[in-house]
Amino acid sequence: MSDLIADIETLVRCESPSDDHEAVARSAEAVAAVGRRLLGAEPERLVTDGCTHLRWRFGDGPPRVLLLGHHDTVWPLGSLRTHPFAVEDGILRGPGCFDMKAGVVLALHAAAALPDRTGVAILITGDEEIGSPLSRALIEEEARSCDAVFVLEASADGGALKTRRKGVSRYWIEVEGRAAHAGLEPEKGVNAGIEVAHQILAVAALADPDRGTTVVPTALSAGTTTNTVPAAATVAVDARVWDTAEQDRVDRAVRSLAPVLADARIRIGGGINRPPLEAAASAELFELADAVAGKLGIGPLTRAAVGGASDGNFTAGLGIPTLDGLGAVGGGAHADDEHVVVAELPRRTALLAALAETVLAQRSSSDPTNAHEESGAGQR
Repeated sequence: MSDLIADIETLVRCESPSDDHEAVARSAEAVAAVGRRLLGAEPERLVTDGCTHLRWRFGDGPPRVLLLGHHDTVWPLGSLRTHPFAVEDGILRGPGCFDMKAGVVLALHAAAALPDRTGVAILITGDEEIGSPLSRALIEEEARSCDAVFVLEASADGGALKTRRKGVSRYWIEVEGRAAHAGLEPEKGVNAGIEVAHQILAVAALADPDRGTTVVPTALSAGTTTNTVPAAATVAVDARVWDTAEQDRVDRAVRSLAPVLADARIRIGGGINRPPLEAAASAELFELADAVAGKLGIGPLTRAAVGGASDGNFTAGLGIPTLDGLGAVGGGAHADDEHVVVAELPRRTALLAALAETVLAQRSSSDPTNAHEESGAGQR
């Protein structure tokens, strides 16, 4: 237990906001040091457009089990001054501890506990909190050969595993109007503010509460001064859906938006960010995890469907069995009360290790010629 807490403290104290690549690089070195000590192996440092990700691969064949996490956080540099690392009354606190520095540590400790790591890969990315634009290709590449992907994102309430996640689409609608004096001759202008209001109502109408589809206009800007007809306006849109058919419907509808005002123009950017993690992608792995937990005496497990997305959405979208929420138990992700329940840390570590070992053993027993039967368990 003390090693788990010490390693989480090391990572939490190395702040890593996603948009600061130097901070993320420092965090990657902290993660690498913990992994080096536990696994006896140096990770590959994969840098994409300045963002540092880490990968360990064990064995000579393609990976069969992927432990997936991220070491970036939403917390800006200096957050430790207002939210210091602390452990008190069985609760661990600190910026990014729950989402998901503790999950990274659990992955490394669980891998270290495996009697044979052949066929295991660990990928810790540095840009998940901003939508994984620089790591998506790495994630999908690593997952394609796998029998299972275990995502170390924090659990849902009460320690529930996340077996269903909404897909996410993000759009930007830019409106081009024409400026004019608001008092002298407003009729000569084309009011981009009014046009963007029409577009806001149009996209909001795409929501379907009965299907759980949300389409939410978010960040909004328009105009320059109080006495000028706005010549430009923008609105961002966040859309979340449970299934791919809905995601495609919303995408087509947003892209077909047209101006309402004469002489106004609109441009639409963005698109589908993450496909849904549908229940079928996690069903068998959840049942397996529940059985494993029972044998360990830490079951039964519970499951949850959540509106937030993770990198597990990418792997599930490829058709790879994916189980999410295997990380820390606690709460307050991205919030002032972010925390981890200390007593659950060794239990989650044991569950992940036993689950990975079970999947690897199943593969070996069903195919005696596969990579897991090859000699050697060193890092490739």
